[in-house]
This record gives sequence, C-alpha cells and structure tokens, in this order.
Amino acid sequence: MRAALLFVIGLACAAGACGGAQRDADNLADSIRTFNDGMRWQRYANAAVYVPAPQRSKFVDEMDERGDDLKVTDYEIVKVDNRGPREARVQVKVSWYKDSEGTLRETHAVQTWELHGKAWLMVDESRLRGAEMPGLQEIMMKDDGPHGP
Repeated sequence: MRAALLFVIGLACAAGACGGAQRDADNLADSIRTFNDGMRWQRYANAAVYVPAPQRSKFVDEMDERGDDLKVTDYEIVKVDNRGPREARVQVKVSWYKDSEGTLRETHAVQTWELHGKAWLMVDESRLRGAEMPGLQEIMMKDDGPHGP
C-alpha cells in the first residue's frame, strides 16, 4: 500500500512538472502570436508588452513612425526552435508593403525570445532572407555561425 501511494505521489509530481513545461510552451506560443498580431494590425502598444520594459517606449515611437508607410498584410509562424527552457528562436514569414511604393514583399525574420520571470519577451529580431524590410536589422554573424535557426 505504501509503495502504491509513493507511486501515485511520484506520478502526480511528474505530471505537474510536465504541466509546467506545457504551460510555458503555450505561453510562448500565445506571446509570439500576440506580438506579431500587434505588429500586423499596428497595435504597437500591445506588441510592446512583449519587448523588454526599458525598450518599450522607444519601440512604440519607432513603430508608430515606421507604420505611416510600412503596412504588414500577413505573417506566418514558420518554425519555433526551443533553445532550452528559457530561450527560443522563431522564424516568421512577413508579407508587407510600403504605401509609398505599393509592391507586396515577403521577408523571413528570426525573432529571439527569452523567458524573463513568467513572461516571454522578444529580445531580438533580424532578417533571415527575402526583401530588406525597413527597421529589420540584418543577421549578425557570430563565431558559431549565423544568428538564426
């Protein structure tokens, strides 16, 4: 009887640990989706919630200025690459155009997300391939290869 009780307690603890990991994954997916929805619909204050606090005001100002000409028509989350329990690299395909030009373009970007406390924050975003997009920096080369997936 005691062995069965210990087994049930152990099983419950293991299920709780898995549940925590699943909640973090769900939270990451929701964060990615909400951030990119905010960018698509020009709700920059909503997107800024997923940027580190010291950068939020500057982020909103820059996006508001850029948003006068740059319009995101769609995005697709292509791949989420977990780099351990506290970091993920996300590839996003963005369809966009500039009002001043009217040409629809497509850009693949890599977003780096980090878990800060209980919140996932987008800490870096770079162009992987496709058209150069205003405000999107080029991927920086590191000693271990490109910064990206």
